[in-house]
Amino acid sequence: MTRHDEHHAPHHHHQHDHTHGDAGHLDWATMGPLLERGAEVYAPLYRQAAAWLGELAPASGVRRILDVGSGPGVIAGLLAEAFPDAEVVAVDATPELLAQARARAERLGYGGRFDTVEAELPDGLDALGTADLIWAGDSLHHVGDQRAALAGLGGLLRPGGVIALVEGGLPARHLPRVIGMGRPGLEVRLDAANAERFEAMRASLPDTKEEVEDWRALLGAAGLDPTGARSFLLDLPAPAPAQVREHLAVNLAHRRGGSEEFLKEDDLAVLDRLADPEDPAGVLNRSDVFLLAARTVHTARRV
Repeated sequence: MTRHDEHHAPHHHHQHDHTHGDAGHLDWATMGPLLERGAEVYAPLYRQAAAWLGELAPASGVRRILDVGSGPGVIAGLLAEAFPDAEVVAVDATPELLAQARARAERLGYGGRFDTVEAELPDGLDALGTADLIWAGDSLHHVGDQRAALAGLGGLLRPGGVIALVEGGLPARHLPRVIGMGRPGLEVRLDAANAERFEAMRASLPDTKEEVEDWRALLGAAGLDPTGARSFLLDLPAPAPAQVREHLAVNLAHRRGGSEEFLKEDDLAVLDRLADPEDPAGVLNRSDVFLLAARTVHTARRV
């Protein structure tokens, strides 16, 4: 249930990179900081989303928040910022990332109202307790039976509570269509490869069920009252800041590692060059790198 997406993974994004392996074999000492820095790139987008949730669920009425699939805790921190009187609970299946989230909370000054729970959906729902606001960002699609998991999360909401489900949006774009090497349209082909990996990931999940991704209908089927959806934009024009280019270099190297069976050799060679810090055509040295992304937040209330 750890979010391995562009906001929290060194690849990405959604652009998720759905190259999933055994999380226990990952080097979290290296991966954790990369996830945190990647999430910070997207922080302006999620800060907008958190402010919008403050309009739907006034801060005075929100006492406990669950961030389900929290990763290293960057979004949990934004929720703590938007709801200054609430206890924020980061929920994740990876203890190393939860420790990182706790350290971040202490460092940024909200550690006194921050907690963590190590849990995996759907089996860990009973350990979470009730909440006035549940943020489920890029975590539900890692559960085989999404409908059942959503119903379980809805059951944790206190009367009047709000769930914010982050699924969908638009694939991030970082490069022009023509980049001076390889065939035009590399990112379109990366999206296609990512879609194939995503389907393989979904097929491998226990008790997986195919659902029409009508999130409003699924929220309603969970016994909740859908209250709307909104998409949030992150627009960082070229030349992108160094933080964005560094994140993209790691992202591309990660995606290249899981793309051999989906991409042709010429595209793999271009990815190698783009991720190479010494290559003049690499993203660290290009002036045409940008970041344009949109994420959609679907909300519903427990009546």
